[in-house]
Amino acid sequence: MPNDIKPVVGHRFELLADPVPAAGFAGGPVACEVLAVEPERLLSISWGPEWTVTWRLEPEGRGTRLFLSHEGFDPDDEFQRMSRRIMGGGWRTGVPKALARVLADMGDAIGQ
Repeated sequence: MPNDIKPVVGHRFELLADPVPAAGFAGGPVACEVLAVEPERLLSISWGPEWTVTWRLEPEGRGTRLFLSHEGFDPDDEFQRMSRRIMGGGWRTGVPKALARVLADMGDAIGQ
């Protein structure tokens, strides 16, 4: 999703979301705001008016573990329940693939 995100609390930006016909979402810009930043540890953003997405890094052994939470879904709203299922699947498949690409690019950049 193209955007102009900056790791500055209060920075407002838009994500251009792809359509999700199964959820009745036509796609388009989603208003977001950076809510919290801890360099090299945490990034939290609002995603539209209801949701918060937080990425947190923690040392683990000789590596780092990535935690991702996407909160704010209304369990009584059918659209929100469907959105949660669809997005949950996307987070589980899309994030590992994107992370692998970024890490491979970083390895290439430093000659590893």
